[in-house]
Amino acid sequence: MENTAVDTIEAIVAKDTWNHDDYQALIQNLYSRNDAVDKFGAILGQLEAAHPQPSGAPALKVGIARFMLCRFRPALEVLAQATDNKDNHYFQAMCLKNLGRFDKAADEFRKAQSRGWNEQASAVRIAECQALAGQLDAAEASLKGLGSKLGSDAEYQYVRGLVYELQGFHDQAVEAYDKARAIQPNHGEATFRLAYFNDLHGDEATAAELYQECLNQPPVHANALINLSVLLEDDGQYDRAIACLKRLLSADPNHPRARLFVKDVEASKDMYYDEDQAKRIARRNAVLDIPVTDFELSVRARNCLKKMNIRTLGDLVRTTEAELLGYKNFGETSLKEIKDMLGAKGLRLGQALEEGVELAIPEAPPPAPPSQDAGAMAIPLDQVELSVRARKALDTLNVSTLGDLTQHSEGELLACRNFGQTSLNEVRERLAEYGLRLREN
Repeated sequence: MENTAVDTIEAIVAKDTWNHDDYQALIQNLYSRNDAVDKFGAILGQLEAAHPQPSGAPALKVGIARFMLCRFRPALEVLAQATDNKDNHYFQAMCLKNLGRFDKAADEFRKAQSRGWNEQASAVRIAECQALAGQLDAAEASLKGLGSKLGSDAEYQYVRGLVYELQGFHDQAVEAYDKARAIQPNHGEATFRLAYFNDLHGDEATAAELYQECLNQPPVHANALINLSVLLEDDGQYDRAIACLKRLLSADPNHPRARLFVKDVEASKDMYYDEDQAKRIARRNAVLDIPVTDFELSVRARNCLKKMNIRTLGDLVRTTEAELLGYKNFGETSLKEIKDMLGAKGLRLGQALEEGVELAIPEAPPPAPPSQDAGAMAIPLDQVELSVRARKALDTLNVSTLGDLTQHSEGELLACRNFGQTSLNEVRERLAEYGLRLREN
């Protein structure tokens, strides 16, 4: 690294207090080093050793350094003791945004604005928080009138794209993200959203390239590292996936998702996945889920099945001849109808019981408990913060709202490929935030 960069870093670290300009200068100069993350950690260690219980200006420096290393909760703790100024509230807002506490983040951006932060820049950040919270009308209102003043501002174009994306206007979203990147090629947030968009829509090669771009830009980008590790794991590149996660853990050794994902990837290295068998099971399940009402049956047979709560072919293969014949008005003629119907599909009564194995047969989920919030259940899944891995698994189950998600059990989710305990914990946490829960197994 050139001496000028070293001198700049040392001069900034020696200052009594930091502001946003110092933060920008620090990360730009640190990223000229190959050991940038380690150097970040060393600077933080020096600050914490010099100020074990910081307050005022030193607390702001420690808080900013922790933010740079994705240690958002510890950063908030110390920023609460820092000098009450625009920079303090800006970094509190950024920490809260990264923790998914969007309403509180918007409040902190307003406080930063009231203490001198640029009014238009604050409005753009507030709109971002509103959009991420699903308050798209409010986000539109916050952006209204700013286009003529900020049309050439990368932050504005990024947030404009975010609103478009969450509204479902995908072409306009991509156009806005591209504009943001044209104005500021190293715009991390626009690059990440564009990567995430491509990831969700199946263009994994482009997504991986864009995630990699995020990693070449300061500061440490936790979500890009995690999402890239998922793509690499799915591609069988387990060592590279682990390297991504360990890079994040070198910045934040206690990062909970990174620690869990490392365990998942290491387990995947020894996991055997029989794709042909999975396809056979999927085809079989599609047959077992066919409603019995799709077949021509006598009125007597149809009524008996309805009263016995037998809805699908899957229900029938879990039912024995004796159980059917034991039902009132169900005789040999009706039994033959049923056996012929199953035989045409290569199935037989009691098959699931005879084979002695658990058949992964889709069952009609019961209605959601009335205690769950109907308003929360209508929230689209696009407005809920989930990892790409969890979101892709839920897409295979055609889950589009939180209400749809509550119709599935833990077992059904864990049966999805690449959906493990980490993803299940994540889904539970997101549902709990809205007062919802998964269906009982």
